[in-house]
Parts: sequence; C-alpha cells; structure tokens
Amino acid sequence: MKQKHLQHFFLRAGFGIGLSELNELRDLSKRRVVDRLFLASKHPDPLRIDLSELEKEIQMYQDNRKLPDRKKMQELNKKHRQKIRELNYAWIDTLCHTNTVLNEKMTLFWANVFVCRDNNAIHFQHYNNTLREYALGNFRDFVKAVAREPSMSKYLNNRQNVKESPNENFARELMELFTLGIGNYTEQDIKEAARAFTGWSFKRNGDFFLRKFKHDYGEKTFLGKTGQFNGDDIIDTILEQKQCARFICEKIYRYFVNPVIDRDRVEELTDIFYASYDIEDLMRHIFRSDWFYHDENIGVKIKSPIELLVGINTIVPMVFKNKKQLYYLQKMMGQVLLYPVNVAGWKGDKTWIDSNTLMFRMKLPSLLLNNAVINLEEKGEFEDTFANYYRQRRNNKFLKVTSDWDSFNRQYGELKPNELKRLLLVSKTDEDTESLVSNLKVASNRDFCIQLMSLPEYQLC
Repeated sequence: MKQKHLQHFFLRAGFGIGLSELNELRDLSKRRVVDRLFLASKHPDPLRIDLSELEKEIQMYQDNRKLPDRKKMQELNKKHRQKIRELNYAWIDTLCHTNTVLNEKMTLFWANVFVCRDNNAIHFQHYNNTLREYALGNFRDFVKAVAREPSMSKYLNNRQNVKESPNENFARELMELFTLGIGNYTEQDIKEAARAFTGWSFKRNGDFFLRKFKHDYGEKTFLGKTGQFNGDDIIDTILEQKQCARFICEKIYRYFVNPVIDRDRVEELTDIFYASYDIEDLMRHIFRSDWFYHDENIGVKIKSPIELLVGINTIVPMVFKNKKQLYYLQKMMGQVLLYPVNVAGWKGDKTWIDSNTLMFRMKLPSLLLNNAVINLEEKGEFEDTFANYYRQRRNNKFLKVTSDWDSFNRQYGELKPNELKRLLLVSKTDEDTESLVSNLKVASNRDFCIQLMSLPEYQLC
C-alpha cells in the first residue's frame, strides 16, 4: 500500500500514523491493512473514571428516601461538574493512546450526530460508553439504545413527555437531526411520534422503564402507517425510509471522505447501508474502495481541534502537567468534548477556521512542544483573553507540557528533511509554502517538525 494512501487512511480512520507503524504496514495490501484496523477495534474498553464517591452519596440519599438540602445539592452538582471535566481529560487520553483507534474515531463521530449534554457524570459516562459500544454495530439497535439513555431523555425533555401533555422535543430532533433531516416528515408526524414516546423514563440508577400510566396506547398515524405504535415502532418506521440511510451516509461521507458531497458515491453507500444498517459493513466498504484514495479526497478536510491535538501527540507524545490547560485549549479552538455548542453539534470543516483561530492553531505546535509564549503585541480577537490569562496566573509561560522528544528522535531523528515533510503534510503545498520550507534553516528534525506543524497545510488531513 502506498505511503500516501496509508497516511490518508490513518488520518481519517484515526488520528495519523507514526513512522514505525508505517514501515510495518507499507508492504501489506489495502484489504489486510483495513482488516487489521477493524480487528483491533473489535472489543473496545469502556471509558471509566472513579465515580464511587458520587455513587455512594446518591445511594445514601436513596436509602434515606430523601433529597439533599439546597447546600448539599449545590455541592453534589459541583462534584458532578468536576467529574465531567475529568471525563473530558480521560477521553482525550484514550484518543491519544488507544489500541482501538477506529472505534474511538467512530465514537467521536457519533457524539456529533447523537448530540447530548448532561450535568450528571454517572449518566453521561454511561451515555458516552453507549456511543462506544454501538459505534461499529447495528444502527437500528444504536438508535433504540440512545433513545433510552437517561442523558438523552433529560437533554431533550423526553422524561416530561406524558400522554396528558406530549412533549415533542425528542421526537422532533430524532427526525430532524438524528435520522431523516428537515423536509422528510410533517409536523403531524412529530406529534404522533411524541405520543409514541410518552411514558419513557428512567430510574435513579439510570435504568430505563416505562411509566405505563403515562403512556399513550392509542392509535397513531406516522409516516403513512397506522397502529398502536410505541417508541421502538417509530424508530423501526423511520429506518424503513431509505432517506434515513441516505441522511447518515451523507454525514459519514462528509466526515470520513470529503466535505463536498459526491451524490453518486453517497447513493452507493446508501444502498449498502439500507440493506442491513450495519455500520461496520459500511465503513469497510468505504475504506476498501479505490475512490476513497483518489487525490481529490486526500488532504481536503480541515482537522477538528481534537484531531489536531491528538494528531500532534501521535508524532510527539506529550503530557499536560496541568489538565485545566487542556480544557482551555479546547475552548480556545471551539471544540470542548462533552460540551457541544447546541443540539445540532459542531458544524465542522471550514467553521473550525477563521483569521483568529487559524493564527492560534498555527502557533499551537510551538506552544505545546517548544515552551513558546504568546506574543501579546500581535493583534487578534484572542489578545485580551490571553492577557487576562497571564495576569490571573502570573506566569510567563502559557502551557506546561512534557514532550517525549526521545521517542520522536528514535523514529524521526535520522530522516532527511524532505522525508519528514512527506510524513507530516498530506495535502498539496503551494509555491509559497514550498519556497518557505526550502529556505528554512533546519537545525534539527525536532525544530523542523515544529516548523512543519506550524504551516497552514498541517491543518488539513
């Protein structure tokens, strides 16, 4: 398999590839490389942080059959928020070090499809692991599992959905954002679907249960079919629409192939997905297809902030001494894991970049790997933000990161400059960039790595 194609595959199915793995795989066929990655992601480990303190407190209140007072509730909520932040750090650490990289990349993708947010760390960890569990599984089972999650029930008010006063929020987003897209259902369909989901709730431990006296058992007419439908029936009927398969395939094509839709390719994928709704079959087909590796699909996607951070770590392993700074970086670049901007999620691609964020992203390698200090004399929308940060921290260095340059030197230390450039830049470089790179004074591959990562082309995958 060509080096360029290996790099493209691992940037889309993961977060890049190191030289050692590249050398190990370059003599294998495309099918074997793809199959190896799927096999490695067959049994993903759940993401776990220590929630025992929260669980004990909740159990105590349950045993006493009373709710905490206002002050105790505030303290409990604060602990939940701290744990969700901890879950954020743990997820990024998993993305950087996992052996099931394809499953984690798919989990990251699905988190921006089935968008959710929750202040309960116990429920939200479970939700994140549900995404992980079904990331390469059956889409029908996936949607039904997500619909039962307490975090989703709270986020879209489905717990308040009762037969006396149906709440349409979940039913609307289920069709608009999760399965069909605007224009492929009616307002009446939303009303009837909401009736089918009435009574869906969960116990204090997060287990799903149906409040039978709050469920509407009456006849409903939904997408042209009539019956005494429940929530599962609604999901089954949605998946009978080929538009559902098409809607998901469009999202997958934009994320894994090209931000610009090729209608013929999407229809090809739709036919495959609609036949079984098997996510793994769909992704295997994409990664095995010759067209996935065509030049027009290579280096044309703007890395998300998380892809950028994890990708840098793939080349130069690093550890944040202060985890709060990792959260701060995410916030500055506009993508904080577990904190979506709204129910529609992050738009991605070109929305990641403006004159302000591009400048920051191009500075990021120096900030992370070279102990760089941001020059506050440079003008930009984030100037005041950083000025305030410095004043608050009374610290002349923005990021405290330990970079494993020994690991980098073992893999890349003996490479020629042009070889290192080929490894780090997959997109086409224009004449100005070529001229800039050729005139750089390369003191070491370490310095050259940082310089290459600071180019606009490194923002592409």
